[in-house]
Amino acid sequence: MNLSPGSKLGPYEIIDLIGSGGMGEVWKARDTRLGRAVAIKKVKEQHSERFKQEAKTIAALNHTFICQLFDIGPDYLVLEYVEGKTLSSPLPEKEAVRLAIQIATALEAAHKKGIIHRDLKPANIMVTDEGSVKLLDFGLAKLYEQDGLNSNVQTAEFPPTQAGTVLGTIAYMSPEQAQGQPADARSDIFAFGLVLYEMLSGRRAFSGESPHVTVAALLRDSPPPLKASPSLEMVVSRCLAKMPSARYQTVSEIKIALEQVSQDMEAKSSTESQPSIAVLPFVNMSGDKEQEYFSDGLAEEIINVLAHIPGLRVAGRTSSFFFRGKDVEFAEIGERLNVDHILEGSVRKAGSRIRVTAQLIKVADGFHVWSERYDRDLTDVFAIQDEIAGAIAANLKVKLSTKKTEHRDYAPSLPAYEAYLKARHYQFKATPESLIRSKQYAEQAIALDPRFAQAHIQLGDYFLAQAGWGLSSIQEAMAAMRKEARNALDLDPLLPEAQAMLGVVAGVYDYDWNNAERCFALAMAREPIPPQVRHWYGYFYLFLIGKVQEALEEQERALRQDPLNIFFRLSLAACLLAAGRQEDADLELYKILELDENFVPAFFHLVISQAVRGMYAKAFPLAEKLYLLAPWYAPSIGLLAGLVSRTGDVSRAEGLLQRFAEERAYNAPVAYAVSYLLCGEVDKAVDWIMKAIEQRHPFILVLLRSPLGKMLHSSPRRFLLMKLLNLPETPAI
Repeated sequence: MNLSPGSKLGPYEIIDLIGSGGMGEVWKARDTRLGRAVAIKKVKEQHSERFKQEAKTIAALNHTFICQLFDIGPDYLVLEYVEGKTLSSPLPEKEAVRLAIQIATALEAAHKKGIIHRDLKPANIMVTDEGSVKLLDFGLAKLYEQDGLNSNVQTAEFPPTQAGTVLGTIAYMSPEQAQGQPADARSDIFAFGLVLYEMLSGRRAFSGESPHVTVAALLRDSPPPLKASPSLEMVVSRCLAKMPSARYQTVSEIKIALEQVSQDMEAKSSTESQPSIAVLPFVNMSGDKEQEYFSDGLAEEIINVLAHIPGLRVAGRTSSFFFRGKDVEFAEIGERLNVDHILEGSVRKAGSRIRVTAQLIKVADGFHVWSERYDRDLTDVFAIQDEIAGAIAANLKVKLSTKKTEHRDYAPSLPAYEAYLKARHYQFKATPESLIRSKQYAEQAIALDPRFAQAHIQLGDYFLAQAGWGLSSIQEAMAAMRKEARNALDLDPLLPEAQAMLGVVAGVYDYDWNNAERCFALAMAREPIPPQVRHWYGYFYLFLIGKVQEALEEQERALRQDPLNIFFRLSLAACLLAAGRQEDADLELYKILELDENFVPAFFHLVISQAVRGMYAKAFPLAEKLYLLAPWYAPSIGLLAGLVSRTGDVSRAEGLLQRFAEERAYNAPVAYAVSYLLCGEVDKAVDWIMKAIEQRHPFILVLLRSPLGKMLHSSPRRFLLMKLLNLPETPAI
């Protein structure tokens, strides 16, 4: 029977043709019994078997985001009539993510029933007038009654389609479908990535002048880069991995990732409504490069003052200082740091006089909002900082705290302050040589003004860096660090960095995690929480005790305050690796190397990330470069020795380890433990881990939370290790 407007099909009165395709036609109709609009899909006779399959498939589903089946006839389906339009593109990121979560939810429901769609594309996704998704057309879907109907999505197995059969729409196929290979739930995940790519970009990820060209691009090429937020780009990239094993393995994982992206967008949106500013490093106009520490310190102190202004969001020091000496437009700085204003300036220091110029610039148009010049005695430097902060507050119409110098209850002597600034300057260079100079200047600042609490924190930070790099024994470093933190608290009992520093010592050295928690609670008891404190809390407490998700959240908060801080991003990457999210971690690690191509810890985590996935060809050159950059760093020796040993060159591996053990006995257990874990010799690795724990080497805690640490699951002694470290028995180890 041919349908036309006005004709009848049982109780259904045909109204209008909606569309037609290879399998048949879809008509809008009215159910005369219920008085409601329906969609009737009438199939051609040659597709009757596929029609029966679709009816059975849809009947198994009952979900808000899936078009519902109302009735069935001998050659037609009666479906829910959806008022709306097919999925359009491009869409704003926020809207794309909202709809993508709904699509993922619909697919999740189908996969839980053992159903894969196999033809996911924008034409099969309706968006109702109310803004909700409706997934259509399960004509190519496969229903697996035996294995899938009542399975949990995490464990369900999806039997493949028949090999050699190509079904679906070319531009939205997975590589395995395009080659006629077996397809499973991960094929839907690839198609989902294609749909999301198109939603964000307005174009197909793969296209060509002919189907053959399109298939070739799909099998061989990467899609053009997306102009989307990095976290969203990462979701799409992982969905579009050529190998099914490299994709998300379930739609539930995608949904979780997208929900996190949505939460991050909401958080960003809430912060964007606040006035925001980045303080660039002030230009040293003194003609003496050694005076650069002073111009840096002035900008850093202004950041500290501004951070205490309620309602003003301030980019962190590391992120702002990244742009030193770079020819970058204000618009790009504003975009990368997510700020709408920039403060730049210059300092000329001559004898006891200084000249400071400052300009407040609006990112949107590049115009000066305010500028001023200060010619003062050097002793007025603190007053200049507060005056600049007050002028910024007035121009941005935010209220200056009633206690303007809340961050600085004590103004140090000028010589001590200059020494402190020099200590900070060399600390941020993060090399063994610069750390020694940092220590010298911190000690000088304390000697010049024993009541200067922040100088004690700076000296304590030096000892933390020494311990972290394995440049001094943990006993010496932690004892000195504890002493400096307590000295600082004696001078300023509310100093958050001092409480946090005691928390680090309590966990990393004492293995007293309860005391560590108490110290960090005191450090974070009042706003604003310094990003450094958040970083320490997330990495040296939450991460090490196995609360990886909470640690991730703290590192992300710290990064929102200081988005280009490579130490914060490194900690985020370590947490992602511990959570099993290697691709996400790799993305963060490569971002670090874009900022500093020789950053040693980034190479360490990249080598581990590649090696635990069996990607030794990629891991080996990274390990070689790590060794060249830092032959004194125990993990670099361990990784290279382990990878060399795997190639069969056992003599070179033993030579690397033995020479290192002779030169740096304190760090030797770490090097041996890393090497043996990488080679899969777990018992030998545990022997060396026990020795490292006896030394209380801080790196061992990080190693156990890394992907290499998961290899200890096979050792019955893992419970003893956790007991020695006073840690809960969490899945991370």
